[in-house]
Amino acid sequence: MTLSSIPLATADLKIEDGGRKNWTLVCAPLMAETVDQMLVLMDKAKQIGADLVEVRIDFLKNFSPRNDLNILIKQAPLPTLITYRPKWEGGQYDGDESTRQETLRIAMELGTDYLDVELKVAQEFYSSIQGKKPEKLKIIVSSHNYKNTPSVEEIGNLVARIQATGADIVKIATTSVDITDNARMFQVLVHSQVPMIGIVMGERGLMSRILSAKYGGFLTFGSIEAGVISAPGQPTLVDLLDLYNFKQIGVDTKVHGVIGNPIGHSKSPHLYNAAFKSLGFNGIYLPLLVDSVANFINVYSSQDFVGYSYTIPHKEDGLRCCDEIDPIAKEIGAISCMIRRPTDGKLMGYNVDYLGAIAAIEEALRASNGATPASASPLAGKLFVVMGAGGAGKALAYGGYEKGARVVVANRTYEKAKILADKVGGQAITLAELKDFHPEEGMILANTTSVGMKPRIDETPLPKDSLKNYSLVFDAIYTPKWTRLLTEAQECGATVVFGTEMFINQAFVQVERFTGLPAPKTILRDVDGKVLRFCLLFGIHLYRKVFMVVASGMDKFFG
Repeated sequence: MTLSSIPLATADLKIEDGGRKNWTLVCAPLMAETVDQMLVLMDKAKQIGADLVEVRIDFLKNFSPRNDLNILIKQAPLPTLITYRPKWEGGQYDGDESTRQETLRIAMELGTDYLDVELKVAQEFYSSIQGKKPEKLKIIVSSHNYKNTPSVEEIGNLVARIQATGADIVKIATTSVDITDNARMFQVLVHSQVPMIGIVMGERGLMSRILSAKYGGFLTFGSIEAGVISAPGQPTLVDLLDLYNFKQIGVDTKVHGVIGNPIGHSKSPHLYNAAFKSLGFNGIYLPLLVDSVANFINVYSSQDFVGYSYTIPHKEDGLRCCDEIDPIAKEIGAISCMIRRPTDGKLMGYNVDYLGAIAAIEEALRASNGATPASASPLAGKLFVVMGAGGAGKALAYGGYEKGARVVVANRTYEKAKILADKVGGQAITLAELKDFHPEEGMILANTTSVGMKPRIDETPLPKDSLKNYSLVFDAIYTPKWTRLLTEAQECGATVVFGTEMFINQAFVQVERFTGLPAPKTILRDVDGKVLRFCLLFGIHLYRKVFMVVASGMDKFFG
């Protein structure tokens, strides 16, 4: 694709001048029921920063084709893409096909910039216009697969079929079954000889929408409001442009992310992308919903994919995928950070969880005891109870042991607790036994289980009556900030330490390892605080759907 072949809406884009680094358009789909509502949404899309709008006329009620299209096309503040999606292709229109195609021809006549025509009827539509297509109009011929993502060969053949219809732009949307499905779309996209929109739908396909800018996609879609989407897995315009800094993604942008399952709750992208932007670092940080770490690492093996954070439940699986492991991570038996070494591509594994958590606990103990930061660790000699024996549990147990604490590991299965306890010279008990465990007063408790994490926020790993024997309680969970465990611990008089402290402290370390630059600590703490305040203000206990709606406005709210 040459610059001269790029359609109208990209003509004014500025590349590599501080404005943007890619040609990929940002399109806002509009799905209102009235023309007036459509016009309001168009203005919002322009204000947020969209390059064009997709007018989904199949959502309009009491639709009068010529009159309504004339208003929508002529009064639009941005270039328009007219889509009249039938039900058989995932849309709302359930009427006569000839009437639908006549409406598309009216849109063409009235001067729309882009027109979406489904592959199934593309030849019929092209025959009906008999080559009489306005010069500025670009026809997108589209194909949607709502079941899976085919092989590279099958997608390539589909591109050829679509191109053969005479399409100006090829659009293929598939569905993600696994996050590795995106790689097949990237492979086709980067080698496409025609303008192409390549999207993998669903949560596991989010990276396809963001990295389309890296791999040469013609456009990507971003919704004006969270939850009001035209296809599964669609991000908001605000997230695309502000959180992911979409217009600054280029072919040489390095990809990072947090690997976990689930991952939708993670606020890591807010922290790391803000840090990258502040440092002027050419990188992107994504939430990566991974089912198999080994498959993910094997597929995304290029030097473009350079660094990962690991969270539940993949810290141990990540370790098994490393070429080299830091001695501390090897001792713990889990990693929280993986770096691809630029010289030879080998994967280096580290565990920085214990650094963040132990530092936060020590700071709180010193504050409560009036000790100075220069004094010996306040954990030395303390009875340190760690709930959970997974990756985070191992990190906390090891960290406590290093600081001279007497470690007790409590886990649902005794065998796993015993293995970890033996490594740190500690004692093992079951979680069931922990509720009656109180050999002394002033113990330190650290929860590394997922009990109490959003959305199961009404649960707690330990009854309130059992908390009165602890002087300090730490919870590794950070969504919500105030877990039931911490709330009840404070009511019992204990000092509480939030999981966010562990999170932010280890983020400092990871940013420096990812970028090779000093972490912008003030900015990271500021972003961390804003995310939490927003969640608390609007009620993090609300249902997931409501939370996702309000979360989409974070960046605008912060501004």
